Amino acid sequence: MVEKASAAAGGNGRVATVESPADIRNVVLVGHSGSGKTTVVEALAVATGAVTRAGRVEDGTCVSDYDDIEQRQHRSVQLSVIPVHWNDIKINLLDTPGYADFVGELRAGLRAADAALFVVSAAAGAEGVGGQTLALWEECAAVGMPRALVITHLDAARADFEEMARTCRDILGGGAAESMLPLHLPVYGPKAADGHRPVTGLIDLLTQQVFDYSRGEHTRTEPTDEQSDLIESNRGRLIEGIIAESEDETLMDRYLEGEEIDLTTLVTDLERAVARGSFHPILIAAPPPEGAKQGLGMIEILDLITRGFPTPAEHPVAASSPTGDSDPTPLTCDPRAPLAAEVIRTASDPYVGRLSLVRVFSGTLRPDDTVHVCGHGPDAERNHDLDERVGAVSAPFGKQQRPLGQAIAGDIACVTKLGHAETGDTLSAKDTPLLIEPWPMPEPLLPVAIRAHSKADEDKLSQGLGRLVAEDPTVRLEQNGQTHQLVLWCLGEAHREVALERLRSRFGVQVDTVDHRVALRETFAGTATGRGRHVKQSGGHGQYAICEIEVSPLPEGSGIEFVDKVVGGVVPRQFIPSVEKGVRAQALKGVAAGYPLVDVRVTLYDGKAHSVDSSDAAFQTAGALALREAAAAAKLNLLEPIAEVRVTVSDDYVGAVLSDLSSRRGRVLGTEPGGIGRTAIRAEVPELELSRYAIDLRSLSHGGAQFTRSYTRHEAMPGQIADTVRAQARASA
Repeated sequence: MVEKASAAAGGNGRVATVESPADIRNVVLVGHSGSGKTTVVEALAVATGAVTRAGRVEDGTCVSDYDDIEQRQHRSVQLSVIPVHWNDIKINLLDTPGYADFVGELRAGLRAADAALFVVSAAAGAEGVGGQTLALWEECAAVGMPRALVITHLDAARADFEEMARTCRDILGGGAAESMLPLHLPVYGPKAADGHRPVTGLIDLLTQQVFDYSRGEHTRTEPTDEQSDLIESNRGRLIEGIIAESEDETLMDRYLEGEEIDLTTLVTDLERAVARGSFHPILIAAPPPEGAKQGLGMIEILDLITRGFPTPAEHPVAASSPTGDSDPTPLTCDPRAPLAAEVIRTASDPYVGRLSLVRVFSGTLRPDDTVHVCGHGPDAERNHDLDERVGAVSAPFGKQQRPLGQAIAGDIACVTKLGHAETGDTLSAKDTPLLIEPWPMPEPLLPVAIRAHSKADEDKLSQGLGRLVAEDPTVRLEQNGQTHQLVLWCLGEAHREVALERLRSRFGVQVDTVDHRVALRETFAGTATGRGRHVKQSGGHGQYAICEIEVSPLPEGSGIEFVDKVVGGVVPRQFIPSVEKGVRAQALKGVAAGYPLVDVRVTLYDGKAHSVDSSDAAFQTAGALALREAAAAAKLNLLEPIAEVRVTVSDDYVGAVLSDLSSRRGRVLGTEPGGIGRTAIRAEVPELELSRYAIDLRSLSHGGAQFTRSYTRHEAMPGQIADTVRAQARASA
C-alpha cells in the first residue's frame, strides 16, 4: 500500500494551516516502557522534514522527552504532541509514557486520538506484549479504536520477526489471529560481530517489491529469487486476511477459485478494514542512521496513517448539557458548529503560566475567544461552571509553542490564560454550554505522607499542592483528620518521585516524606472500672472533682455512649456534662497508644464534689483520669481498618496473587472471570498490609494486574501484631 513518498508539507518546523477535519489524523503511540515509542516519533518527524535530525528542533532541544525530569530520568513521564505533515495531511503524533505509573498521561492520549500505534520491542519478546499492553489493547478494542502494531529492535541479537509477529497474534489477536498480519517482511544485512543483524530493507507483500533503506533513503528494487520465495509463502495468507474483512462477499469465493485479485482492490479493502478497526497490520520500524533522511519503515507507517487511519469525523464523542437534563449526543466534527473541546492535559510554563492542551471535537477555537469552562469532578472543588477568555492558541512542538490562527474541529492545540480549567474540563461556546464526560482515571493507591521541609516551604505548600493536583488528576490529596497527616496518593514509586520533584523544581516547594500512618482505633475487650480523682489545694481557690465510671464494650460502629447513673446528687447535675466532655476528649486522644477509643459505654455511677473548689474544668480532668485508669486495668483491643480488595489479574498469576494475599493476612472471599484469560479475586485485607501493595502487585504480575480497594470496617488486630504496633507508637511519641 506504499505509494511514491511525497515531500512533507509544512516541513522545517513550519506549521501549515489546516482547513478541514478530513486533513487531520490524531494517532497515539502506546506500548511497554523501552519499546521505542519516542524513537519512532522522532524518526517520523525526520522523515516528514519536521526536524533535520532525530529528536531535535531548530534550537537543538528535543522534540519529545524535553521536560527536565524526563531528561534526568531518561524516560517519558508526560504526554507529548508532535504535529507533522505528510501528503497534505496533518498528523498529530501523541507520544505517551510506557511506564505504568503514568497511565493518566496515556489515557489522556487515548482520549485525544482517533487511532493507535502499538509499539512492541522484538528484544523484549512476550513480556513486551503482555500485561499493561494487553490491557490497553482490550481497552481500545472495547471502544472500537483502529490499531496497528509496529515492531522495533529487530537488530537485537535474539530478535526474531516471525516469532514476534506470532506472539502478538497469540496474545493480542486472540481468536481473530488472521486479522493481525504483517504487511512487510524484514531484509537483513550481514550479521555483526556482536550478533546484531541490521535490518536494511522491507519486502512489501502486496506490491511484491523491496524497499531498500540501506543508504538511509527509501528506494525500490525488485526482489531476489530468495525474496520472491518469501513473498510466495507469505502473501497468500495476507490476501486471505484482507479478503475476509472485505465488504464484497463474493471476493473470497473468486479468490479461492483462482481469480487474481487486483492490487487496487486489495489496498482499498485493507484501508477500509484498518479504519473500521477490524484488521490490525503489523509494520516494522528502525531509527535513521546519523545523517540519513529516513528511518526504516517510516514511509510505510506514514502512508498507513494518512490512508488507513480514520479522520476525526469518524470518531465522534458525545456531550450533554452541564445541568444533566439531556442525554449525551454525538458532537459534529464541523468547524462551523458550536465549540466543544476538552482539556486533555494541564501544565505550567515559567513564561506563559498555565498551559492547557486541548482537543477540539467541534467548532473552531480562536485566540481571545471567551469560552465556557465546565468541570464536574468527584469532589466539590472540581465542580465549576464559568466563562473565561483564552489567550494565545498554538501548536505544541517540543518546548516550542508555534502560533496558530485557529484550531478547527479535530485538531489539537495549546491555549493559555485558562486560570480555572483543569484536565478533563470541557470548553464550549458561552451561549451553548456543554459537558463531555471525562475519561476514566485510575485510582491512586500508593500513599505518601509529606510535610513541609521548612517554614518557608509551609507558606507555599498549599498553593504548590493545588497546582500539582490541577495538572495531574491521578494525584489525590488527602488531609487525614484521624492521623493528622497530609497524604499524596500516587500510582507508584516513579509517579511519587515525579510528583515530589515537580513540587520542588516547578513550584518551589521542598517537602519531606514521613511514614504513612493507618487510622487505627482502640476498644475495651471487657468491662472495667476506673476512678478519677483530681484534688488540688495549695492555698486560695482549689480544684476538687472525683468520679467513678464503668466501661464496657459495645458492637462495632456504636461510638462512645455515656450513661448517667449517679444517685443522691454525689456529682452535681451541672458537672455531669463536664465528666462526659472529659471522657470524650480523652477517648479521642486515646488511652494506650494514642489511637482513638471507640465502641464503648461509659457509665458514671459515683463521685464526690466540693461546694467551693469543684468546677467544670476539674470534672473534665477527673473524667479523663477515670477513663485512663479503667483502660490501665482492662484488656484493650487494637482495631485496624479492613479493606475489600478486588484484584484483576492474568490467569497465569492467580496462584501467586492468592499466596501473596494470604501472606498479608488476607481472607479470600471468592474468584470470578475477569475477562478473557483473566480472573477477578475478591479478598478482605488489613489496610496495614496494603501500603506498598500497588508496587508489589505490579512486580508480582509483571505489570498486568489492577486492583481496587474500599473500606469495610475495623476489626481487632492479632495480639502479637498489636503489641508491636503499640511499642512502635510509644517509641515515636
